Amino acid sequence: MTTNHAKQPSPESILQMGTGFWASKVLLAAVDFDLFTLLTESSPPTAAELKQKLGLHCSDRNMYDFLDTLTGFGFLNRTGILETATYSNTPDTDLFLDLKKPTYVGGMLKMLNNRLYGFWGNLEEGLRTGKPQNEARNGGNLFENIYQSPEQLENFVNAMSSIQVGAFMAFAQKFDFTRYKTLTDAGGCSGLLSVLIANHQSHMSCVSMDLPGVTAIAEKTIAKAGLNGRVKAVSGDFFKDAFPAADMVVMGNILHDWDENQKIGLMKSAYAALPDGGVFIAIENVIDGDRKANVFGMLMSLNMLIETGTGFDYTLADFNRWAMQVGFSSTSLLPLVGPTSAAIAIK
Repeated sequence: MTTNHAKQPSPESILQMGTGFWASKVLLAAVDFDLFTLLTESSPPTAAELKQKLGLHCSDRNMYDFLDTLTGFGFLNRTGILETATYSNTPDTDLFLDLKKPTYVGGMLKMLNNRLYGFWGNLEEGLRTGKPQNEARNGGNLFENIYQSPEQLENFVNAMSSIQVGAFMAFAQKFDFTRYKTLTDAGGCSGLLSVLIANHQSHMSCVSMDLPGVTAIAEKTIAKAGLNGRVKAVSGDFFKDAFPAADMVVMGNILHDWDENQKIGLMKSAYAALPDGGVFIAIENVIDGDRKANVFGMLMSLNMLIETGTGFDYTLADFNRWAMQVGFSSTSLLPLVGPTSAAIAIK
């Protein structure tokens, strides 16, 4: 008699993925409530105490389900059960979801909840039409629409900073800066990358370049870090203005916003700003060559469909092809954290 050890078909993973938005929404709601920040402010509270502090009017059973789901996912610690249970943060949520800490990544999660959650509901329409499904759905583009509102712009900048902080920290520590003295961060957003590099590399001077409304936010970041002497924010449109000359030009989550011709145009601008031996670096979720492992990179690429319509994430082979077309002599890839890498091109 033979035994069939082949794995039997199961709908489990299909249903788990199909209901994945349930899990996502539980975490996003907790972040929207600032639950993890609240949990740092007193001794571990009960569900009833949390319900009152958050101003929620669901049943006690709903509250237990909400908090225990977060516990089951590993986002909360719990002592006791139901009425006797008290809740506290895990090391991860304490470090990354406490609004008062500089390591807070909730800005991106709040944008996911308040903007992208609804827009992703139109993914089918985006795939059918190839058009963005966000504020630009009825005209204009993402950035024109966001920059019209100072509050929305600041929320967007905070989101971009929070999703990139881990990769930027890794880059500031992993990359060999010994041959370089100056850096331009084109599309520098809040100035976070320049500040982190200046903090970790005492010989580096950095310029964060972005549009005027964003530059004002970057100036606050730089001043708060006490780095006005080695980091400055300058206003400019990277499609119209020359990049400030530097030994290094870096773009963090910029290239993927644009179509192929625009990507190449930005790389040409970077090339022009560099001396021989200078380096251009794109910090993004570079997709693996087999297009199987970095699923987050491909999801981010679909997010560019939602956000810009024509933008997309890419592989190192794509980056290398563009770099050779522009005139760079060689390329390489430096893994940073999670799905994020630094694509490097040497002039």
